[in-house]
Amino acid sequence: MQTCWIVYNGSLTHDKFLDQALLLKEAAEKKGILAVLVKNYELLMNVHESLSTRPDFVVFLDKDILLAKYLKNEGIPVFNDPSVIEICDNKAHQYLALAKANVPMPLTIIAPKVYPEFSILNTGYYEQVLQVLQLPMIIKEAHGSFGQRVYLIETREQFFEKVEELKGIEYVFQQFIHTSRGRDIRVNVVGGQVVACMHRQSATDFRANITNGGTATEIVLTEKQKEVAIQAAAALNAEFAGVDLLFGEDEEPLVCEVNGVAHIRNIYNVTGINVGDAMISYILSKIGAVVI
Repeated sequence: MQTCWIVYNGSLTHDKFLDQALLLKEAAEKKGILAVLVKNYELLMNVHESLSTRPDFVVFLDKDILLAKYLKNEGIPVFNDPSVIEICDNKAHQYLALAKANVPMPLTIIAPKVYPEFSILNTGYYEQVLQVLQLPMIIKEAHGSFGQRVYLIETREQFFEKVEELKGIEYVFQQFIHTSRGRDIRVNVVGGQVVACMHRQSATDFRANITNGGTATEIVLTEKQKEVAIQAAAALNAEFAGVDLLFGEDEEPLVCEVNGVAHIRNIYNVTGINVGDAMISYILSKIGAVVI
């Protein structure tokens, strides 16, 4: 019998992280695979010794990138690949790659590195940003999930206060898409194919994330929306991706961001589709196993 490890972060005690792992376990067991849930801290990363036991593959549901690299170095197929998890976990790096691939997205400026004890307030740099993007704009920290560490900046006072606050932190400035305020689309892409999607909407927040109080409903994607979601996943070499699309002018899709460790419970609740089924089937086809 084939075995897989489903790795998740054991220090995150909210039920949704275990629930994510259980959905993948269910999908694996339907294919006759022995699926073992593994907390990241249950694996000792002794770089001088090989693992005494190893699975046929790992589904990696965490951002512990060093552990993902350690497992890959052990010769175990890891999905997503650690390089994908790493680039998706850093929005600044991600936007560089998306722009290089000409993926439609909001106008984005990556903030320069400024050390905490210094300031560039009087250099004219921030005035350039304001001139290019105008207010309101979005400031996003490079690391953050579930819509956290994303700020809507509406005044110059807010702008200068935030950039001083973020000294020493990687972040980006981004065009605010007025036509998508409080609404977006989550698209789950597996192996270059759209497998599930939902429309998210919030009446109380500029972000549509369900975690921030948004609601979700089913949606039928346009061909352009499918094309852009698949293009975004491919630009980051993501075999599994949760692609968030904004509504641009005339509803044209723009990529808000790509999640390399996308949660799948909400989309399951809305659509009845366990994205884990497609993920496991894809993995088995990739490693040459027989798909049941």
